[in-house]
Amino acid sequence: MPDFDPTTPCFDRRGLLRAIGASATLLAGLGGAGPLLAQNAPPKVIPPAEEDMPRPFDFDSLTAEMRARAKKAPAAPEQAELPLGPLGYDDYRLIAFKAERARWRGAETPFRLHAFHMGWLFEEPVRLYDLREGMARPMRFGTQDFDYRGRLSDKAGEMADLPGVAGFRLNAPLNRPDREDEMVAFLGASYFRALGRDSRYGLSARGVAIDTATSRAEEFPRFTRFWLETGERAVTIYAALEGETLTGAYRLVVTPGRETEINVTARLFFRRAPEQLGIAPLTSMFLFSEKNRAAFDDYRPAVHDSDGLRIERRDGDVIWRPLNNPPRLASSYFGEESPRAFGLYQRDRAFEAYQDSGARYDRRPSLRVEPTGDWGRGAVRLVEIPTDLEANDNIVAFWVPEGKISAGDEREFSYRLLWGDLPLDPASEIAHVAETRAGAGGVSGVESTAGTRKFVIDLKGGALERLSGDAEVELKAEAHGGEITSRTLERIEASGQWRAVLDVSAEPNATVELTAHVAGYGRKLSESWLYQWINA
Repeated sequence: MPDFDPTTPCFDRRGLLRAIGASATLLAGLGGAGPLLAQNAPPKVIPPAEEDMPRPFDFDSLTAEMRARAKKAPAAPEQAELPLGPLGYDDYRLIAFKAERARWRGAETPFRLHAFHMGWLFEEPVRLYDLREGMARPMRFGTQDFDYRGRLSDKAGEMADLPGVAGFRLNAPLNRPDREDEMVAFLGASYFRALGRDSRYGLSARGVAIDTATSRAEEFPRFTRFWLETGERAVTIYAALEGETLTGAYRLVVTPGRETEINVTARLFFRRAPEQLGIAPLTSMFLFSEKNRAAFDDYRPAVHDSDGLRIERRDGDVIWRPLNNPPRLASSYFGEESPRAFGLYQRDRAFEAYQDSGARYDRRPSLRVEPTGDWGRGAVRLVEIPTDLEANDNIVAFWVPEGKISAGDEREFSYRLLWGDLPLDPASEIAHVAETRAGAGGVSGVESTAGTRKFVIDLKGGALERLSGDAEVELKAEAHGGEITSRTLERIEASGQWRAVLDVSAEPNATVELTAHVAGYGRKLSESWLYQWINA
């Protein structure tokens, strides 16, 4: 499994607070008899610098601190000088943390902490603390903790303290008991990524989203300090979030496994009113698939970290919204009340679906958000950004709570994140959308009419798959902003799947919202398929 690549683009990669390098000084005895110091007197100890002293810490004290900070103006970003001077992209790729310098090595825990070096996009230092028995001790890092290769090897000849780190990653025996695999990484603003068993890094989560794709410029609050408490099966991470609009106190309990679980509690304190608050934001990439492959001259059938947004509604209904690489910025809102879950999924797990032996898109994890408690009314928002490159994260999804937020307000949200393959429940009686294809509208062999599009939806599993082709089932479909000119539903005997086909027409530049599902025998037999077509 490859290490997390810190050069993968994100919307923003920043940190805060300079970690002051200091160490305890021990004054040895002076030796020899004399009137001021007895021969056998114990050595005199000078106490550690104040910032190195262990301090009591718990989640409530962090909460109180961040609440108080929200009543003050945000601190200016701190500038820190590195012993090696400024580092560009090419320099940054020559630096790696030394595995033998991992923190907690030799301790009674399966977890190991590796740090990310400052530099390139990560110029503001982040401070880490080791939390044990309610006492927090600063973690210090220096050039001796890193391997400097190539032209940097001569620059790093002498050991020097670093003003902080850019972030960190945690390793544990995720895939095999005899190997320390990377399982989670925090790097840049409030971004973090995690892996399930056999996963490769793909989509990211964030602490919070502020004014994403609104009339305001998007803000990227930063995790500035982390307190880490290790256990036998989990690591508890406390984090301080700071930004222009808000501060926050976070608790994240990370438990690795086939599906790595992160239980999040976020306590937010607002300095000013945001235009829009995004909770549990997810960031991913979708370049092309069977729906839009014709726009890319590429040997691969599909390129994406995620292929759909899945929403599990309070009543058990399931929405599947295939992702798009739209011709212009696109946004969709799905109004909900206390949803059971939402997330970005990579459903197709066959290597043949991607044919990429390097990126292994078939191993990119899905990410499910399960709210804890009653989140009330709101909406799941999906933002899709046009891109020509797979290096760009162009998909964002998050929860938008109902109601306005004012300066001085406080909010608390708890939720569980599940990272991994997240396979479908084989016992489900509801058919799922196995594939969505699209192409020119009309009849094959006849020139297509302008402003038309054909959508082919393959449905698999559940009770629907057990029905014969003459079963009394119906395709229910609607189009808002356009017109459905034809619809068909048939069983594909060769595969046992059912296929729904919609021909849709629309005016130039129209945005068409499509919905479809299969019903019969008094109930829904499939997921609700939703799609947004922009007739550009």
